[in-house]
Amino acid sequence: MVNEVVMPKMGYDMTEGTIVRWRKDEGDEVTRGEVIAEVDTTKVTVEVEAYTTGVLRKILVPEGQTVPVGHVIAVIADRDEPIPGLEAKAAPAEKAAPVATGAPTPTAAVAVTGDEAPRIAASPVARRIARGQGVNLNLIRGTGPGGRIVKDDVETFLAKGPVEAPRPAPTPVVAAPAAAPHDIPYEDRDLSRIRQTMARRMAESKRVAPHFYLTSDINMTEALKLRKGLNALIGEGARISVTDMLVKGVGKTLQDFPEANASFAEGKLRVYQRINIGIAVALEQGLVTPVIPDCDKKPLSQIAQEAKELVERARTGRLRPDDFSPGTFTISNLGMFDVEEFVAIINPPEAAILAVGSVIPRPVVVDGEVKAAERMRVTLSADHRVLDGVTAARFLQRFKVYLEQPLHLVT
Repeated sequence: MVNEVVMPKMGYDMTEGTIVRWRKDEGDEVTRGEVIAEVDTTKVTVEVEAYTTGVLRKILVPEGQTVPVGHVIAVIADRDEPIPGLEAKAAPAEKAAPVATGAPTPTAAVAVTGDEAPRIAASPVARRIARGQGVNLNLIRGTGPGGRIVKDDVETFLAKGPVEAPRPAPTPVVAAPAAAPHDIPYEDRDLSRIRQTMARRMAESKRVAPHFYLTSDINMTEALKLRKGLNALIGEGARISVTDMLVKGVGKTLQDFPEANASFAEGKLRVYQRINIGIAVALEQGLVTPVIPDCDKKPLSQIAQEAKELVERARTGRLRPDDFSPGTFTISNLGMFDVEEFVAIINPPEAAILAVGSVIPRPVVVDGEVKAAERMRVTLSADHRVLDGVTAARFLQRFKVYLEQPLHLVT
């Protein structure tokens, strides 16, 4: 049976991907679940698995080429099975346009005109956005294959601020009258694609979503006791972390408050039917948020196992398309870095994110006596278009109950 392998969609804002490497050659036998290619998205490089068993009969998109999501990139079939219509499925040819190299050179005109567009290698989406914003593609440095300008390049350029009119050629400076802040030596470093995406999405979130913040102090003494007891039973290979308990606690809380498991979309509240929790993972290239799906339906031990594998794949660059299932809520934990408290920016289009600090022994008053207790501060950032203050406060209050009475997490 002929099966087409298509460019997968990994993340709600992914529109295209680049083939980094084919792990298999034409004619190789592949089995279902076997990694056959690596794809670079604007977030991270991920592995593409075969969804069927057979022979990789044809590779339609060569390494280094970018194609839209859903485009057929290869065909798997039986060894001698006819494959009609292969040419129609081949990757779209790159336009034979000259590629800008080095620093972009400002030109006399800022607005894009129909005459100048074809001279620059750019994706249709990038070209349309640039045209709509009145941006000259000559001013943008492309990060796609061969310097091709892609959507993210345009959006990153726009995020830097209003387009400035081209300046005249610089006149050599004879002598600086006095030291100024901008005279401090510096170097400009290119952004990784992950960091470009992170910068664009975080700026979009703060610009569009009206954030408000609520902080709660949670007694983690009983939760840590439970965690210690469980880890003693299950051994080193499947140890449960504090983050795992937080994921389970948030999953149960979202069950109680489905209005927090939602987005503001097209003028309406979009309440999701699944509870998919993203875990913020810091990489050298930037921040990614792979997702554990259906957290409300999974026991704590399964969440712990999946989280461990997810973080390991993220840190070794082996994330899979399924790891980017649409998230509905995100947890960002900086407690392991001795951060006591912080606020996080909502990961769009979600309605909230939970920022978690360190678990620290603090004096507390219990029945009129001062005692030491393991305390943890968490801050909920919420989108005021989706949640009001009272609902967010009740959400945080219920979450606190689950952590302070942790048997809820294993029932």
